[in-house]
Amino acid sequence: MAASDLTAVFDHIDRNRDAFLDRLIAYLRHPSISAQNIGIAEVGQLLVGMLTDIGLETSLMPTKGHPMVVGRWQKAPGKPTVILYGHYDVQPPEPLDKWISPPFEPTIRDGRLYARGVGDNKGQHFAQILAIESHLKVHGALPCNVILLLEGEEEIGSPHIADFVRANRDLLKADLSVTADGPRHASGAAALKFGSRGVVSFELRCRHASRDVHSGNFGGVVPNPIWTLVHLLGTMKNAAGEITIEGFHDGVEPPAPEEMAAIERLPLDVEAVKASLGLTRLDAPEDRPFYDRLCFQPTLTINGFHGGYGGPGTKTVLPNEAFVKCDIRLVHDQDPQDILRKVAAHVARHAPEVEFVAADMGMQPSKTPIASPFTAPLVRAFVAAQGVEPLLVPAGFGSLPNYVFTKILGIPAFGTPYANPDEANHAPNENLMLDCFHSGIRTGAAVLYELGRQDG
Repeated sequence: MAASDLTAVFDHIDRNRDAFLDRLIAYLRHPSISAQNIGIAEVGQLLVGMLTDIGLETSLMPTKGHPMVVGRWQKAPGKPTVILYGHYDVQPPEPLDKWISPPFEPTIRDGRLYARGVGDNKGQHFAQILAIESHLKVHGALPCNVILLLEGEEEIGSPHIADFVRANRDLLKADLSVTADGPRHASGAAALKFGSRGVVSFELRCRHASRDVHSGNFGGVVPNPIWTLVHLLGTMKNAAGEITIEGFHDGVEPPAPEEMAAIERLPLDVEAVKASLGLTRLDAPEDRPFYDRLCFQPTLTINGFHGGYGGPGTKTVLPNEAFVKCDIRLVHDQDPQDILRKVAAHVARHAPEVEFVAADMGMQPSKTPIASPFTAPLVRAFVAAQGVEPLLVPAGFGSLPNYVFTKILGIPAFGTPYANPDEANHAPNENLMLDCFHSGIRTGAAVLYELGRQDG
């Protein structure tokens, strides 16, 4: 394809800017809340009709949970095949009273579109759909082969995608995957991401006496489950910020030189970050570089601590039970099940009276080398669509199921986030800047064009 072919597609996208926005608004009016099983089946069928209409061979494929939507266009022999991943399920909208406009009544204010799912992930995968459609409308064909994979369970931890991918290896045979999800860099700059951290969650539960007791009559006699958990947690992470679970860091390799060079080029104003969050310091260890923490270091987070009296005034009670919820963000080469076994062994060793309960959900980390042969065409796509090279981010800071591509299919996986950094995903007043949506369509179109210039 010649450069003029992409220019023609860009012209089509620019002419249809308002019409594309209207179609996104119509899409967002349909709730699809996986956690509550609201609207999932309806939106799955809606997508099948939508993708069939634009020219993709489309199926609604069952899993043990919510179905996968798979759209295919594979009529470019000798060209690469790219999987474009997204998810059509959204977070619950609660608390509803915090929304300025209703979550499923999309509203434009100050150059932004507000609605649940607009950034995470409907607006972003819809941009990919419109990029595909634009090529087909203008040229009647795509520059490369495309498999569009839209999941209905990402917001509940993607519990069935791994089994689905394993069972459909032939259907999903591809050269790379590209996921448009998450926000751009905090500076607002475009970003190309090469991985994502994994995540596991667990609870620690402790019960001593059969009932709450008087803190004077029994204090110093009856063990306090809150103190038991506090002391146990202190053996898991120390005041210097070091995670001290035995074997926790086994197998974790230091970042490659090109990865360190990439994070050193990322824009950063630590004082502005602290000011925006009302912080006086960062978490220990204070000398650890900012992006080293987010790309290359695992974490242990206490999500919630529950036990005893929390009402007004005082109550001199010694509680009989307490529990704490935690999550661990995993980096490349850490396996969720191995880490959970090590946490369980640590708990049994240091506090055998504490019950360890692993959550069913968990996600492996993924990693793609920056030196991948697909990096250059993807960078060129950003330049063509947005006029600037993207920042190269070795690993996204959150978790996505990209491991199914890197570890099951054995292909590189890339992230091309289109949303604004303050999209407020998972929160009230989720939003997407209109310019980001339009830029996302152009970038998606350019990605297909640049991949079409490669040999499959």
